[in-house]
Amino acid sequence: MACTSCSESAERALLMVEGVKKAVVGLSLEEAKIHFDPNVTDTCHIIEAVEDAGFGADLISSGSDVNKVHLKLEGINSPKDLTVIKSSLEALEGVNHVDMGLEDHKVTVSYDPGITGPRSLIQCIHEAGGGTNFYHASLYIPPRRRETEKQHEIQTYRNQFLWSCLFSIPVLIFSMVLPMVRPYGNWLDYKVHNMLTTGMLLKWILCTPVQFIVGRRFYVGSYHALRRRSANMDVLVALGTNAAYFYSLYIVIKALALDTFEGEDFFETSAMLISFILLGKYLEVVAKGKTSDALAKLTDLAPDTAYLLTLDDKGNVISEIEICTQLLQRNDIIKIVPGAKVPVDGVVINGQSHVNESMITGEAKPTAKRPGDKVIGGTVNENGCILVKATHVGPETALSQIVQLVEAAQLARAPVQKLADQISKFFVPAVVLAAFMTWLGWFVPGEAGIYPKSWIPKAMDAFELALQFGISVLVVACPCALGLATPTAVMVATGKGASQGVLIKGGNALEKAYKVNTVVFDKTGTLTIGKPAVVSAMLFPKFSMKELCETTIAAEANSEHPMAKAVIKHAKKLNQKYGSQPEKITDVEDFEVHPGAGVSGKVGDRMVLVGNKRLMRDFNVPIGPEIEEYISETEQLARTCVLVAIGGSVAGAFAVTDPVKPEAERVISFLHSMGISSIMVTGDNWATATAIAKQAGIREVFAETDPLGKADKIKELQMKGVTVAMVGDGINDSPALVAADVGMAIGAGTDVAIEAADIVLIKSNLEDVITAIDLSRKTISRIRLNYVWALGYNILGMPIAAGILFPFTGIRLPPWLAGACMAASSISVVCSSLLLQSYKKPLRADNA
Repeated sequence: MACTSCSESAERALLMVEGVKKAVVGLSLEEAKIHFDPNVTDTCHIIEAVEDAGFGADLISSGSDVNKVHLKLEGINSPKDLTVIKSSLEALEGVNHVDMGLEDHKVTVSYDPGITGPRSLIQCIHEAGGGTNFYHASLYIPPRRRETEKQHEIQTYRNQFLWSCLFSIPVLIFSMVLPMVRPYGNWLDYKVHNMLTTGMLLKWILCTPVQFIVGRRFYVGSYHALRRRSANMDVLVALGTNAAYFYSLYIVIKALALDTFEGEDFFETSAMLISFILLGKYLEVVAKGKTSDALAKLTDLAPDTAYLLTLDDKGNVISEIEICTQLLQRNDIIKIVPGAKVPVDGVVINGQSHVNESMITGEAKPTAKRPGDKVIGGTVNENGCILVKATHVGPETALSQIVQLVEAAQLARAPVQKLADQISKFFVPAVVLAAFMTWLGWFVPGEAGIYPKSWIPKAMDAFELALQFGISVLVVACPCALGLATPTAVMVATGKGASQGVLIKGGNALEKAYKVNTVVFDKTGTLTIGKPAVVSAMLFPKFSMKELCETTIAAEANSEHPMAKAVIKHAKKLNQKYGSQPEKITDVEDFEVHPGAGVSGKVGDRMVLVGNKRLMRDFNVPIGPEIEEYISETEQLARTCVLVAIGGSVAGAFAVTDPVKPEAERVISFLHSMGISSIMVTGDNWATATAIAKQAGIREVFAETDPLGKADKIKELQMKGVTVAMVGDGINDSPALVAADVGMAIGAGTDVAIEAADIVLIKSNLEDVITAIDLSRKTISRIRLNYVWALGYNILGMPIAAGILFPFTGIRLPPWLAGACMAASSISVVCSSLLLQSYKKPLRADNA
């Protein structure tokens, strides 16, 4: 695909296939993502539709490839052996589908990773052999087609350019160099027959292979484009080179036939034009390959092998073997030595170490890991030896999900690209018309004697001068640069963001983040550390400490809220302190969560409420002066007061603190310097919320708001014309994340596939909010600069090529030089996008 016109044509061809619901074609990736009904069509029909449209197509992956393994079989002597193996695999629990390759003895198995895995499948094949039959299976990794094809494309353009140079350089020497160094060029003027000279004949012979063999791709591309009733760069190049070649051929025929004819051929125009365009395409594909460097580095992070351990019941190591990472299964125990990479996501079960997670999260400081801590595949173990239990393998790992998310983002089309899409529809026809008008504008006045004859170079006439100007206009115009302006910048930005721990879901999210002028922060887990701790507890009359603690533990046991876990932990400590440790937690009936308020339920025959003052009011629980005073004192210290009511009376309270993140104040201040206002929205009480906001430097606060209320507040802001970004931890912020113009899920860790968010921040560091917005601003600015390059080049280049400067300065743009300029425009746009790879985090750069 050469330009936006090509990607649109491929998209139209796909959407015309019956059963295809949605199709998105990415120009820079040269990939398509297609949603189709498998009951109506299949991948073969889809590939056929793309090929009919004039493009090559290969299946990269399908939705069923998520948990699929390819195995190579040995020991197969007859079709019966394959039937035996297939039956054995299909009988294995967890196997969904088995596809046998009869000719190459390969088997592809789709399976449920929660039940079975690659090693179990290999073992099943081994056991299927009985008696004289011994079957052996090994992991088969299909070659990466995309990388191979990319290298093949680069090699093809390079070879075509070199072949073109082999013929074009002699043509250039015969046309422009030797005629100027007499007497060395005199032999070119020897007449072969009539007025046909040796030089003219040699140029014709050398130019013909360039025009029709090396330049064949332009004819093929033009044919398919015109067949689709569209036009692209190939049409412009074919028209320009054909005009120069066939006019030159006409000159050769007339020189051969007449003994008094004089004329100038343009063979060097045709040959050099094709050479320069091929050079430009070669440099362009090389540069485009570099736009996905960040993604390629992420893909290669996972190690090839891992040390698999077998443990006995007491946890002692029985055996240790080195196996391929792709053979790992869930719940495997892996040993990771100092300096080794973590092969898959898992949990540390033994040992301590520091792990460098910079390649995934962008955090340079190594993270301490102890038993119970999670590790991410692709990260590097720094010092200690740790044993890890695999929890996510294959396509389920955080690394695989990041790669999938970034690839999907690079396919998504940014709204700013609509400009290029609109221009591409009429660009080529407009250029052809402009070229014809240029030819007419020079030819007619020249023949009519309107401009001086001295303007026409020696050995040329008005027709030939007009033809040169017309060809220059045809080949100087470049639709490719416009088409590449947005997708190349989005590719570099999303890849760079992923390496910094900021996952941006496509050009749409980038463009929205660029416009953000207000950021709404959740409190717990976003502005605060997210690990609440109880600092004090208060017991009110009529109740014992044992009664308060046991009832609280029972009521909060089913809650997932971080504050509930902190209260349970403290209540258990108090139970131990006062010598009471129940054997089991009392069951709670009619348990109900009240968003933004607390929980309720029946413990025994009494109704128990655990939550804030609003929950107590909703259930008409009286709050006396002593309780009010305690609540007020607690909230003024930026602590949250959790009340416990038993049987309609307040039994006690817990003061919970959740410290503000150390970087919060600096981030809010930096956002203010960027012209972005900050707001905090929380379900907590007003006093605590105000105190936390004051510590963070936030002036506007919305408190005592439930999850749906947060979304309503965001809609209110949007009604005022504000572009809002919502930053939340993803636990109960989904409605607000969806309602906001840009949803940012912070602290995602290994859970990178958060549906509600437009931008996923892997770490819990608030600095990444600034990184996401700043990267978006830099990217959109770069896209606009690319459009200035592309549009400005065409706006300036076409009039110069049409000869607007020629009457005043004598400067004209020869067609071969115009072709070189066209190639340079695409390269300049891609190189401009590549500059985003040098992006640095603003806060980190500011502190350096």
